[in-house]
Amino acid sequence: MSSVPIPDLQADGLAVPRRYFAVAVLLMTLVLVVLDGAIANIALPSIAASFQVSPGDTVWVVSSYQMAVLVALLPCGALGEIVGPRRVYLGGVALFTLASAACAFAGNLPVLVIARFVQGLGGGAIMALAIMNLRFAVPQQLVGPIIGVNAMTIAIAAAAGPGIAGAILSVAHWPWLFAVNIPLGILVLLAGSVLAYTKGQGRRLDSVALVANTLMFILFFSGADQLMREPAIGGALIGGAVLCLVALIWRERKSEAPLVPTDLFAVPAFRVAVMASICCFAGQMLSYVAMPFYLQHTLRMTSGEAGLYMMPWPVAVAVVAPIAGRLANRVKTAWLCAAGGALLAAGLAIVGLGGNFHGVTFLIGTVIAGIGFGLFQTPNNRILLLSAPKARSGAAGAMQGTARLTGQTFGAIAMTMVFGAVPHAMTPSVALVLAATFAGLAALISLGRAQHEVATGSVNTTW
Repeated sequence: MSSVPIPDLQADGLAVPRRYFAVAVLLMTLVLVVLDGAIANIALPSIAASFQVSPGDTVWVVSSYQMAVLVALLPCGALGEIVGPRRVYLGGVALFTLASAACAFAGNLPVLVIARFVQGLGGGAIMALAIMNLRFAVPQQLVGPIIGVNAMTIAIAAAAGPGIAGAILSVAHWPWLFAVNIPLGILVLLAGSVLAYTKGQGRRLDSVALVANTLMFILFFSGADQLMREPAIGGALIGGAVLCLVALIWRERKSEAPLVPTDLFAVPAFRVAVMASICCFAGQMLSYVAMPFYLQHTLRMTSGEAGLYMMPWPVAVAVVAPIAGRLANRVKTAWLCAAGGALLAAGLAIVGLGGNFHGVTFLIGTVIAGIGFGLFQTPNNRILLLSAPKARSGAAGAMQGTARLTGQTFGAIAMTMVFGAVPHAMTPSVALVLAATFAGLAALISLGRAQHEVATGSVNTTW
């Protein structure tokens, strides 16, 4: 399907210096949301002890947030194209901030899980419309560099979450992980007027498609959670999710701007980047849930010590991500992504199989993994986002977030299955080897794109 010929409404971007304030606000909000998606992982042992529940139950603190973001991403991307990206974006910030307060004051695990789900709905609106707001904030010639900065920011924020969480937990109790969001959210709302205002495109949001999208994600991840305990029920729920996806695509088969962006999936670079991103983030989430248990249970570290030991990963990402962004202008992005996925897989395998050695092996493996993560994510996200026309920025941004959160939710659910199937002493090592497998698969998928680039002589399509 060809891209929808919707006219761009603000092709020249905002005036200087307002555009730089707008970019700063958008990046700060993205950091807030992405950090919150990763920051709770290292607190899971503390949350389990605080509420006196099993470690497997606490994984829902992570997966409920991820599921809610997935439910919200595609509808919010479409809604931003319909009524304007700034309005939906700031609405998401307000909901995210209110839910963060509810998380901080949660008195038991069910309340915390529900608050995290609501928080995820707000986070979905933010992540879906960040790219669209960025593309209306800057002139066309700056779109590529800004998207590179955006991809680097997301990668660094995702990697830095455990280290920041460890620093907070070394001086405060786990509710402060969510309380710190409140003043930052208020600051973004106060500064929201610097974002570009654009009119909507006037089309309708199909309510039937919206319901099908919501049911699809809820049924799928509920089914995956039930597979280990009730295989028949879990399989039936997953089958229902597949039927919802088929019905959704059939319902919107004639739409010029479908909720599931089948028009964008017709672009090979976009399609392959989405698949590779899902695999990479599945490995990342598995490792981020497994590592705190490995450090605190196997190596007998405190939460603060565990956070410090996880810092080499984000430091390596911070060093490599901007280098990868510059290399993407000179080297085929598929080769960069394949090399990054291979290094990520090797680093995770070293941590999972290398033995304790007082944490030395862990540090070596996480540095290698961080280098691979930074080398993969920046060029992969850049080609994914630049493969879409500006008028479909909402769908592209939503799909980028959907790929990331789908992978992370796969990882969280896989971790729950590992908890249920493997003795607790072996759980971290098994999970890390599985994470390395996902990262290796991302590398292989990227190699497939490299073959396409060699055959066609093309690297990317920009709009």
